[in-house]
Amino acid sequence: MNLNAKVTLFFIGIAAGLLAVLVAISLYAFRSFSIASATEHIRTAGEIVRVHLTESMINGVIDKRERFLQRLVEVQGLTSARVIRSPEVQKQFGQGLSVELVADEGERQVLKEGKPRFELITVGEETLFRGTIPYIATSTGNPNCLQCHNVQEGAVLGAVSMSMSIDALRSKALYTVAGIAGAVTIFALLLVLLLRRLLRPISETALAVEDAVQRALHGDFKAHVERKTNDEIGQIANDMNRLLTFLDDGLNRIGNNVARLTERTPAPGENLLTATIDMVEGLTRAAHFKQAIEEDEVKSEIYQRLSDTLKSEFKLQEFSLYEMSSNKKQMHSVIVDGELADACRWCDPQILVRPEACRARRTGHLVDGMENPQICTSFRPPEEAGDRRYVCFPVIQSGSVGSVLQLLSTPEEQAALKAKVPLVSVYLRETAPVLETKRLMESLRDSTLRDPMTGLNNRRFLEEYVETLISGVQRKRSTVSILMLDLDYFKMVNDTYGHDAGDSVLKGLSNVLKQSVRASDLVIRYGGEEFLIILLDTAGAAAERVAENIRTAVENLKVQVSGVVLQKTISIGIADFPTDSDTFWQAVKFADVALYQAKERGRNRVIRFDPSMWNETKDY
Repeated sequence: MNLNAKVTLFFIGIAAGLLAVLVAISLYAFRSFSIASATEHIRTAGEIVRVHLTESMINGVIDKRERFLQRLVEVQGLTSARVIRSPEVQKQFGQGLSVELVADEGERQVLKEGKPRFELITVGEETLFRGTIPYIATSTGNPNCLQCHNVQEGAVLGAVSMSMSIDALRSKALYTVAGIAGAVTIFALLLVLLLRRLLRPISETALAVEDAVQRALHGDFKAHVERKTNDEIGQIANDMNRLLTFLDDGLNRIGNNVARLTERTPAPGENLLTATIDMVEGLTRAAHFKQAIEEDEVKSEIYQRLSDTLKSEFKLQEFSLYEMSSNKKQMHSVIVDGELADACRWCDPQILVRPEACRARRTGHLVDGMENPQICTSFRPPEEAGDRRYVCFPVIQSGSVGSVLQLLSTPEEQAALKAKVPLVSVYLRETAPVLETKRLMESLRDSTLRDPMTGLNNRRFLEEYVETLISGVQRKRSTVSILMLDLDYFKMVNDTYGHDAGDSVLKGLSNVLKQSVRASDLVIRYGGEEFLIILLDTAGAAAERVAENIRTAVENLKVQVSGVVLQKTISIGIADFPTDSDTFWQAVKFADVALYQAKERGRNRVIRFDPSMWNETKDY
């Protein structure tokens, strides 16, 4: 129901209520007036009867009273009039006329109480107003009642009972009230019609505003509210049109800017407001995600957080995340289907050793395998997984692909996956610089912990790693062997052939050392031509065998420098931790003491630390 109809019904209700009240008041007023008028009329007629009866008594014509009453009825417009004698009068003068003998209950009550009585009675179909007025004996006046009647003063001598019809008065009242009600009704109808005419612009403007708001809620801000008047209602229409234009222009600009950020454009018919809100909320969540990964310590934490986001935010269960190696020649799997993994599941494993086989890695462009699953020849889903669609995102770092994210879905869910692609791209765009920063920081940190010439860890690395090493040894209650190594007469190489020759010898030695121990063991360039090897979970004879193998390999090493072949020997000292010492650095010192003994005993040999050596070389 529109505003015009509501207001019209409201005023009609008010008018009807007022009309009902007016009719009720009018009817009550006419009734009260009619009763009051009839009462006074009967009182007047009663007084006339009293005077006439008194004069008739004096003049001796009291027997003519009935005729008088008939003429009175005709003249005064009464229906009936009769006199009733009281018992005292009957005792003195007799029963009187026959019409005076019969008194009803009301008349007898008046004779008894001496008070007038007025009432409405119904005779047949006619409504009458009857009044019964008592005559009270009084000694005042000339003549007075006591001159003729032998009664006490104040006694009731009798009563006159008169009635008159009020049907005529009632009809007149009804006609009058009907006329008033008709006039009021016509006036109210005219007022309602005028009000509807005045309210039509308001109602039409309100309906137009409502339609515009409903269209705006569905993303359509093109509605126009027509201006009907030049007053405040017209101003509302103008302001509404300005607001719609402003919102349409602002949302389009915001939507276009956000679309450029998310690479997502609202579909035809899509609610522009809802789409813009969704895109802005997505950007906000992406910003919070970036803030979180910026506070992560290492890349692995970032990859894990990205994996958790893909599962919780995007409801994805099947995806793979690959990372390029530092030399860009290999690619390794980081996460598969939300779990840490080092193997391919959805692609040919060949991409790990030959990254160029990965189309996203090779081109640096998004690979959409939803419409064309054969676009990438390296896509190899397992047979038990069934048919799959995929999309691969290259994550660009420092101008090249640093990581690749692969998302998968069934053919039935590929539309839902396609809708998630723009926002996933935003997350990856936020992730890329953070990953690059972490990579550079790790590279920088690695450069400070690694000897640039030999590629071995340096002494600073040992200082940072030693607490972890000691904790592991204590937790497993194991033993590590510490080998301190030093090339024999290395200074002669630098002095004779130059530092380049010395560097070549050190590089060759580094390769021998790395090849002679396990991948879990640590080879450290301790300083100059001095090296330190930590053999994990090794002690006693096993450490001596490794040291002897190293000595032999170095003795057989030939390094060609400027047409000259150089062969060097090496001296090695061994100590165990915590067997020889309960502190790591003291064990290192004992290995150095053993190395000193090897030098003293002729070089090119392996010497295990003995406590007696420490006593002999306290000043070392």
